[in-house]
Amino acid sequence: MRARLGSDHGVCRGCATTTWYFTYRRFDDKGLAVEFSHRRVSATYTLWQPPGWRGPHGLRLGALEGEVTAAVPGVVPIACSGYTALMQGRSAFLVVGGRLWGFGLFRKGGSPCR
Repeated sequence: MRARLGSDHGVCRGCATTTWYFTYRRFDDKGLAVEFSHRRVSATYTLWQPPGWRGPHGLRLGALEGEVTAAVPGVVPIACSGYTALMQGRSAFLVVGGRLWGFGLFRKGGSPCR
């Protein structure tokens, strides 16, 4: 992970698993989270809505939920507290208020709910 994203990251103090935050500036709320289990990456997902980020299928953050379901075949919705994760395999499209809020990649069998 350090080779790809560098060593400048914050560490979540209240998270259930070891979680690193890679943000644009210190204490910024936009960027990328990386979770670890047994010293291996177990999940990675966007934090808030980093401006200009795109995900799989060319989807931009802020896209309508219907655009996600039309572009990504066979997504399975999982209700989380405050958002819905549209899952396709290990990939998650995180939807809040009917709009694409973020993206995530989770280990096989891992929950997208945080």
